[in-house]
Amino acid sequence: MRKGSKKVFTLSVVVLLTVGGLTGCKGNSSSSDDSIDITNVSYDPTREFYEAYNVEFAKYYKDKTGKKVTVTQSHGGSGKQARSVIEGNEADIVTLALAHDITSIEEAGLIEKGWLEEFDKNSSPYTSTIVFLVRKGNEKNIKDWSDLIKDGVNVITPNPKTSGGACWNFLSAWAYADYLYIGDETQIRNFVTKLYKNVSVLDSGARGATTTFVENGQGDVLIAWENEAYLTLEEHPDEYEIITPSISILAEPSVAIVDDVAKKRKTEEVAKEYLEYLYSDVGQRLAGENYYRPSNPEILKEFSDVFNLSINMVTIADFGGWDKAYEVYFQDGGVFDQIYTQ
Repeated sequence: MRKGSKKVFTLSVVVLLTVGGLTGCKGNSSSSDDSIDITNVSYDPTREFYEAYNVEFAKYYKDKTGKKVTVTQSHGGSGKQARSVIEGNEADIVTLALAHDITSIEEAGLIEKGWLEEFDKNSSPYTSTIVFLVRKGNEKNIKDWSDLIKDGVNVITPNPKTSGGACWNFLSAWAYADYLYIGDETQIRNFVTKLYKNVSVLDSGARGATTTFVENGQGDVLIAWENEAYLTLEEHPDEYEIITPSISILAEPSVAIVDDVAKKRKTEEVAKEYLEYLYSDVGQRLAGENYYRPSNPEILKEFSDVFNLSINMVTIADFGGWDKAYEVYFQDGGVFDQIYTQ
């Protein structure tokens, strides 16, 4: 269903080289009579999707208002991106990997309370899940999470301290071990500890981990966002395989208006339009074409030949919600730190 992906990938790299790591460089107003500039601070694997989406949104907004809108993109590990906004990267919009990263921006006073209910589906216009990417032939015969703890298996995954995708990876592994050991926390911890002992590289973001695995040739298996794995298959046909584990997680990337910045720059109206258009049929189909799962169930069905719609997925609710999960597993001194330091 995707078209012109190689061209899109090249364009996204140019954008990153130009605008990646923007920090507080916008003026107090981005508007003129006929043009508007906004910044979308996002996480690693959304580059290609928002390259395509920004073109369609600009057309839509021009037709509706007569104004030209230009969207600047910034990408990196989700946690790192959230901190950059808190520290002065003037985002009108954030489209991050998990709700907790946006909550941290809210707690810094930049986003108003209630943002999670501002848009449909808990402000998650598309979803994803976690899969394994292996090289063609699957030499280590990796089929499920239990294969990742075997001796001699080299695992690549990003760092949960900086990457939202890595947090989803960790919780997926934990959910599998929880099912395997019927809630015995000692055995669950031992399982996840063994897995991370097999991790040779902890990149700061999901795209960096993909580069380590695909471009640098390291590792036997990449724990990956589903969309990132499919993009790799598209860019490198006949070189890789996707393995769907028996248990994964419903990953819900979240979106929000950075109210403090949008009010200052007078971009509240266009920022809201930008995020609402993600739920349109155009936005939903673009998400599917870029290997994100549309939140619209009818449009999701259109991609049933791409996605495994019967995959067994836990949800963040099974961990008590993101605030609790982050506090238990990813805060300094939490379970991940305890496991990794071993």
